Amino acid sequence: MSLDYKKAGVDVEAGYKAVKLMKEHVKGTFRDEVLTDIGGFGGLFSIANQKMKEPILVSGTDGVGTKLKFSFIMDKHDTIGIDCVAMCVNDVICSGAEPLFFLDYIACGKNIPEKIAEIVKGVAEGCKQSGAALIGGETAEMPGFYKEDEYDLAGFCVGIVDRERIIDSNKIKKGDTLIGIASSGIHSNGYSLVRKIFNPNRKNVNEYIEKLGCTLGEELLKPTKIYVKAIQRLKEEVVMKGICHITGGGFIENIPRMIPEALGAKIYQGAWDVLPIFELMQELGGVSEKDMYNTFNMGIGMVIALDNSEKEKALSILKGLGEKAYVIGEVIESKTGVELC
Repeated sequence: MSLDYKKAGVDVEAGYKAVKLMKEHVKGTFRDEVLTDIGGFGGLFSIANQKMKEPILVSGTDGVGTKLKFSFIMDKHDTIGIDCVAMCVNDVICSGAEPLFFLDYIACGKNIPEKIAEIVKGVAEGCKQSGAALIGGETAEMPGFYKEDEYDLAGFCVGIVDRERIIDSNKIKKGDTLIGIASSGIHSNGYSLVRKIFNPNRKNVNEYIEKLGCTLGEELLKPTKIYVKAIQRLKEEVVMKGICHITGGGFIENIPRMIPEALGAKIYQGAWDVLPIFELMQELGGVSEKDMYNTFNMGIGMVIALDNSEKEKALSILKGLGEKAYVIGEVIESKTGVELC
């Protein structure tokens, strides 16, 4: 029997069809600076018109993690791409950068063009929300490495900021205010623990949970919130001394990343609405309070440090943008990092 690539499990024709199906979604993200069409060997993006004294490129890469398992169980793939973009752009904006362009990478057991197009549709939506152009990507069909109905998804983002406007946290001082912007849910971190708590299957993900106001699966697949527009608006109106994305490691690991040594954060528990999903997980899993705050965002996806005199203005701007924002703490002298009180 003669062999070819298709008999080995890789269907290049399916790859061509997937590219054709995703083209409309990808082109909808293009900015004027994009110089190439989809399908080339590299994506070209011009920064010639950036009006900056000293433009600095800022890059970030991330994936969606085991949240993907819920996409597989529910056979729903049109929003997971938003998560992929969010995890990257939310990191990049912490330095004050504007996201410019994004690339994605999908590795799958079997290339089903319609499914790949749905994934990329979500990536494109995330790019539209963040203002980044989707200028390239890769879909790798890897039979025997991934199950036929499973895939992995990762991305890479590049942003830009003028050197004089980089937010580097060096000016944070004792007494500065910490403002938290609400999350949309669990976002894309801690899902290995989420799966341990709920032991998801096709039956229980479709069960309606009164406390959540939706099915378990709908709650756990809520896309990660993208904070680009809110941060860009704040950047023009107030002096942000530090920005922190509450990602893997929750409050305990991430807030100290933006605060200088010898300083820490006092977090006012009860200052914001902890989302019902976190209360449910803590109850069902018997997870300690410390572990909850060291794993999840607890309803706050982004934290901003600023001078106390700027807090009311910042809160007003965020409210005007439709964001839920709260004074969640203050900067203190501390050797322990984050203190919950």
